[in-house]
Amino acid sequence: MPPEIEGKNTQKQTNTANIIFFMIDKNTTGLKPTEAVPAVLVGIITEAQKANQSEEYLDELEFLAETAGARVSKRFTQRLQRPDSRTFIGTGKVAEIKAFIEEAEIGLVIFDDELTPSQLRSLERELGCSILDRTALILDIFAQRAKTAYAKTQVELAQYQYLLPRLKRMWSHLERQRGGSGGLNMRGPGETQLETDRRIVLTRITKLKEQLKKIDRQMASQRGNRGSLTRLALVGYTNVGKSTIMNLLSKSNVFAENKLFATLDTTVRKVVIENLPFLLSDTVGFIRKLPHQLVESFKSTLDEVREADILLHVADISHPNFEEQIRVVADTLHEIGAGDKPVYLVFNKIDAYTFEAKDEYDLTPPTPANISLDDMKNTWLAKENSPCIFVSAKEKSNIDKMRNDIYKMVVEIDAGRYPFGNFMF
Repeated sequence: MPPEIEGKNTQKQTNTANIIFFMIDKNTTGLKPTEAVPAVLVGIITEAQKANQSEEYLDELEFLAETAGARVSKRFTQRLQRPDSRTFIGTGKVAEIKAFIEEAEIGLVIFDDELTPSQLRSLERELGCSILDRTALILDIFAQRAKTAYAKTQVELAQYQYLLPRLKRMWSHLERQRGGSGGLNMRGPGETQLETDRRIVLTRITKLKEQLKKIDRQMASQRGNRGSLTRLALVGYTNVGKSTIMNLLSKSNVFAENKLFATLDTTVRKVVIENLPFLLSDTVGFIRKLPHQLVESFKSTLDEVREADILLHVADISHPNFEEQIRVVADTLHEIGAGDKPVYLVFNKIDAYTFEAKDEYDLTPPTPANISLDDMKNTWLAKENSPCIFVSAKEKSNIDKMRNDIYKMVVEIDAGRYPFGNFMF
């Protein structure tokens, strides 16, 4: 969670900073990793986001909520042509949610999309409880997971950037207009405090950016001191097994856990295969609807990806929507300027892959849920310019083949750089 905002009226400012990040000042208990806070989830179904897709997004949102420390009691979905400008979901659905949370004594409602400041104000007023959107939830998880000073600084910057346009909501309970002479309105104490807070937050953002620039220069210097070794970077959707593969290849002990965003800090290890050394980095996982504040804040961390010679794109083949996850990662790579890198696609978790064969009389188009693993392999292996491999990091299946493929790719890069065999080891 972000540190207390410094300045006058410390207690009020502490409440201001913490409203978003689960320390709720509305007579409810904030979300903490040590307790399971009851919550409900809210998503929408639109022409662009079908019902099955919305349900899958809510599955991921529930995983996020559980990672942050919540216990989901119920889900709500609303079919709309477009989100309502005031309450996002419309007055009828708001009334339905309000009736449930009052009956079940729920203090937290989590939305699957980013809400505008005005929508947050309206929903808190209508529902009388704490409201979080997907962005705030991801930011809180990042804050819990950040361990190093660098990661904490990046997350704190993203939090304050998210907080800044929402300060008015924090102080709405203090906004009062007072009558003045000549019919003029004088500013109330809430509005004055709002201006003070904006200056404090903007000053803090400027300071954090300066800190990150200083650390960026130090990290750039460290990368420059690594010599001319070929660099490989593990990328992929969150919780697909990147850190486990990192441990297998580098024989190290990088933290790995079956939770979202288990790894935030980039870890770099020197790996040697058949006396051929190269550098392998493990980076933060991507996710759909990744908050733009985090993308901006973590761009320096992702320099390891931009400077890599080869990207090992790890995908969870057992996930029903792994192809969409692959597209999300590819889009994010383009966003950070790494979309043109050579990619080696690693399909992980083949041990968890399941399928249900179609009936011979079923003429509907097959889906990934109906395709056997062998057919899936043939489909992807047949694609041009898409080198890939199917492995199980958990069972250590096909890991030797992956090592051999990586060895050949590194040899090819080194041969191009050092045609006369003067390898810079």
